Amino acid sequence: MERYRDACCATRDSLLLRPKNMNLFKLTRTLVDIESITENELRVGEYLYDHLSQLAVAHEGTVEKMQVAPSRFNVFARWGNPTVTLSTHIDTVPPFFPSREDDTRIWGRGACDTKGIIASMIFAVRELLEEGRRNFALLFVVGEERNSAGAFEAAKQNRGSKFIINGEPTSNKLALGSKGALRCEIVAKGRMAHSAYPELGESAIEKLLDALEALRKMPLPVDKVLGASTLNIGTISGGRAPNVIPDHAQAEIFIRLIDDGDSTREAVKHAVDGKAEVEEVLAVPAVHMGSLPGLETMVVAFTTDIPAFGDSWGKPYLLGPGSIHVAHTTEEYVPKQELVDAVGIYKNLVKHLSL
Repeated sequence: MERYRDACCATRDSLLLRPKNMNLFKLTRTLVDIESITENELRVGEYLYDHLSQLAVAHEGTVEKMQVAPSRFNVFARWGNPTVTLSTHIDTVPPFFPSREDDTRIWGRGACDTKGIIASMIFAVRELLEEGRRNFALLFVVGEERNSAGAFEAAKQNRGSKFIINGEPTSNKLALGSKGALRCEIVAKGRMAHSAYPELGESAIEKLLDALEALRKMPLPVDKVLGASTLNIGTISGGRAPNVIPDHAQAEIFIRLIDDGDSTREAVKHAVDGKAEVEEVLAVPAVHMGSLPGLETMVVAFTTDIPAFGDSWGKPYLLGPGSIHVAHTTEEYVPKQELVDAVGIYKNLVKHLSL
């Protein structure tokens, strides 16, 4: 099997100056400049629908909107009967900030997570179509950054795909696995009283602090491939005033799972028992994936849409330009060369998996 990087890494300097790559960079910036924070994906969805409709008309394809919620839809485009589907999400985390570029990078919210990936996938499909190839698809979904709403909806509407290549920033390395997620709200209840007479009340904040301390001491499982589970206490809120014993307090926690989460779920309940209540918000299992010859591999700690798709769109692979280390930050960027490389890698993956 051909090595995926051979065609896209030979002459790096000249590649960046080619007109088609300038268009790749322009499309990336255009997508970045359309604000699409989760639940506000309408404008970028309409843009992609219109853009892919032109490509569909030129090459006898079809494009459709998969309704997810009012003013929210996935965009699905196909040419022939798709064996392979290239997919990623169109929403971003807040806050929005527009694009800019220098000689080697494109900056802006969503540059690597995942507007640059969308652009690379579109250009890969465009070049495949120009070569006369068919039987592949593009699927761009809403809501990944919050609850994978678009992927769950797409899982009900498979179009026959046998393989799905999911795009997330992996520096163009193939992920052997990704961690899952367990998101919970920890809620403590107390009784209000005047702070001068604390014995007349019951502090919900003190209960919450005890629960969080127990969670921090809780042992978490480890996997030989994915590594250790990790716990993040993301938010804390509660109380009414400094001179009032608080009757309510709440925290949100996020655990990166290395398995299906069942044992961790029970451990969380046991740790907070008698101190607070646990309300599960989201549970996504960890995923192990295979490798392919010719591609560097890695393991990622973040969660993707792949568990939400299940097996409905075929065997999953995870790969994309950009680094997760700058995603969700105020310095988010994607290297231009990685965008160019990704076009060639996606093309070769589609060709190989279509055999």
